[in-house]
Amino acid sequence: MTEHRPRPEGRPIDGLLLVDKPAGVTSHDVVNDARRALRTRRIGHAGTLDPFATGLLVLLVGHATRLFPYLNGEPKVYRAAIAFGTETDTDDVTGSVTRTAGVPDASRVRESISALTGTIDQVPPAYSAKQVEGRRAYAVARRGEALTLAPVRVTVHAWEIRELSDERLDTVITCGGGTYIRALARDLGRLCESAAHLSSLRRTHSGPFDVANATSIEDLRAGKAIPEPARAAVPHLPAITLSPDDVDHVRQGRTISAAGSAPIAALVDAAGALVAIAESVGDSWQPRVVLPDA
Repeated sequence: MTEHRPRPEGRPIDGLLLVDKPAGVTSHDVVNDARRALRTRRIGHAGTLDPFATGLLVLLVGHATRLFPYLNGEPKVYRAAIAFGTETDTDDVTGSVTRTAGVPDASRVRESISALTGTIDQVPPAYSAKQVEGRRAYAVARRGEALTLAPVRVTVHAWEIRELSDERLDTVITCGGGTYIRALARDLGRLCESAAHLSSLRRTHSGPFDVANATSIEDLRAGKAIPEPARAAVPHLPAITLSPDDVDHVRQGRTISAAGSAPIAALVDAAGALVAIAESVGDSWQPRVVLPDA
């Protein structure tokens, strides 16, 4: 759990905030809670969760929202429960049953999981945010209109079977961005010549970020959640410590001499605070995102 530090009066809020989203609220609801608690409108999230799902939401606050292009959000890890015997129109437990079938045997489930591992073409759920001809798929589905969604290439790194019974699979899925776990549940049922839907979902990891370090929604609403420094948002980037003169140059958007072979780096001051994200151009660091002096 992230340690909650008192916020110095008047200090701007910039940084990373991990939140453990509960079921029954939207990702946007969590962002709104954070805006109220932190008293700033400048907050965004790196990837939504469906309202019925729980787990990790990665939020960037203040000027740190400019770091979104540099976040490392992969792989993503989910704890999922898949129910066999029924398929729904949303591919999850919130939908209406559209088809029933007998439950598959365990060997068939394991074979089908193999077919859904690696780089695959996945048809998104009918109730998804995918756009077709300028319309959101879920909006079209709610009106009862037929809509053909094109398959999307996604990567499923691994399934870890935690428990498998006739009616249910409890699994941990590690995948790349853009993968719909609901669609994996649907397709697993079909490959088994059965039917299936996602009955629960929890995101535990997104790249280097772990839900174990996330704040609860109760602490967020109570004003106890304090963002981590902006540097925590890009832990995968090598740090280059700047001299005081170079800090001044970078804050003015000027290039400085480069050292090392990294194509992109986090430029930090002597205290380790993030000053800028910079790219190596020739023998210089070119600032791409400069954060204001806190």
